Amino acid sequence: MKKQLFFPLIILLFLFLGTTLVVLYGKGYRFNFEKGRPDFNGTGLLVATSLPDGAQVFINGHLTTATDNTINLAPKSYDVKIIKEGYFPWEKNLIVKNEVVTKAEALLFPTTPKLESITNTGIENPILDPTGTKLAFTVASQSAVKKRGIYVLDISSRPILTLQSSSNQIADDTLYVFSKAQLAWSPDGAQLMATLSGQSTFLLDARNFNQTPQDVTETMSAVNSNWQKLQEEKRKAQMDTLKTKLREVVVENFSILAWSLDETKILYKASQDNVLPVVIEPRLIGANTVPEQRIIKKDSIYVYDTKEDHNYRILDSLSSSSKALNWFPDSKHLVYVHDQKVSIMEYDATNQTTVYAGPFVDSFVFPWPDGSKIVILTNLGNLNIAPNLYTIGLK
Repeated sequence: MKKQLFFPLIILLFLFLGTTLVVLYGKGYRFNFEKGRPDFNGTGLLVATSLPDGAQVFINGHLTTATDNTINLAPKSYDVKIIKEGYFPWEKNLIVKNEVVTKAEALLFPTTPKLESITNTGIENPILDPTGTKLAFTVASQSAVKKRGIYVLDISSRPILTLQSSSNQIADDTLYVFSKAQLAWSPDGAQLMATLSGQSTFLLDARNFNQTPQDVTETMSAVNSNWQKLQEEKRKAQMDTLKTKLREVVVENFSILAWSLDETKILYKASQDNVLPVVIEPRLIGANTVPEQRIIKKDSIYVYDTKEDHNYRILDSLSSSSKALNWFPDSKHLVYVHDQKVSIMEYDATNQTTVYAGPFVDSFVFPWPDGSKIVILTNLGNLNIAPNLYTIGLK
C-alpha cells in the first residue's frame, strides 16, 4: 500500500517542482555561477524593437543582440543604444526591474532623407485640417493643368503622384478672387472659410466644387458660434475620458496645446507653478522608466501621459506659435520646428533628431498621416520663385 502511494507522490512532487521552475523561468529567474557557486537570481526582460528592424542593440557599449529580440538582464540601469547603418542612432537609459518587461522601441530616421517636390506651379496659404488628413491651398498662377482658385487634397485616400494633379478644386476665380483668399477649416473638417481681400467671407463645402459660394459676411457671428460649439463638444468629449481627480489636475494646471491622436497624451503649457499630485497609486509596473518631472513651471511645455500618470518637460518655453510643436501620427513622438530646422523627438523629450535643416516658409510643417514623410513649404531659398510643397522621406 505504501509503495502504491509513494510513486504517485513522487510524480506529483516532480510535476510541482517542474511547474514552479517553468513559472520562475518565465518571470526571468536564471541559474548562474558568477560567484563561484550556483545561484538562482531574478532578472528582468528587455524587449528591443526598431523600425526599420534588423538594427544592432548595444547594452552599456557592448553589442548584445539585434532588434526584435528579448533578452534577460539583471535588475539595474542600462545604457541602451540601437544602431542601423544609414540611420541616426537611438539611445536611452533604461531601468530593468525584476520580473518586469522593459521596452526599447526605436523609431529610426535616415541620415540622408529624400527630398521630393509634390507641387511645381507654386501654392499659397496651405492649411491642414484638424484631423491632419486634408490639405487646402490656393493656386494663383494659371497653368494648362490648374486653374486659379482653392484646392483640397485628402492625403489619406490614395497614393500621391503630384499634389496638384491629385487635388480637387472647390472654388475658382470666375466670380470671386479665391486664389488670394485666407483659409480656415471648420472643426469637423467638412467646410472651409475663405476670406477675400475685400473682407468678404464665404463658407465652402470642402468636398465638392462650389458653383454658388455661400456669402456669410453678415452672418459670421452665427458661423463662429456654431464652430465654437463643435470645438467645445470635442474638448468635453476628450475631458470626459479622464477620471475626476485627473480632470481637476488638468483644468487647474494645463493650457492644452494638443492631444495625441490616440488621445492618451496631452501636450500642454503650464498655466501656473505647481507640483502635480500622483493620480495613479500604486505606480504602474512596466511603465516608462525615463525620469519624469512633476514640479511644473509656468509657461514651460510638458507632455502628460494619462495612461501612466507620468509628466515630462519638453521645453522651457515656446516663443513662437503652438504649431511649432505638435504630435507625430504614432502618438509617441513630437515634431519640433525651430531655428529653420525640423526635428522629431520622443514624447519624453529623448532622442531629438533633426530630419531637415534648411529654408521653409512660415513654419509650415506637418507629418504625413502614416508617418512616412514630413511635408514642408519652401522655395529652397530662391526668393524669385513661389514656394512649393516638398516631402522629406523618413523611411
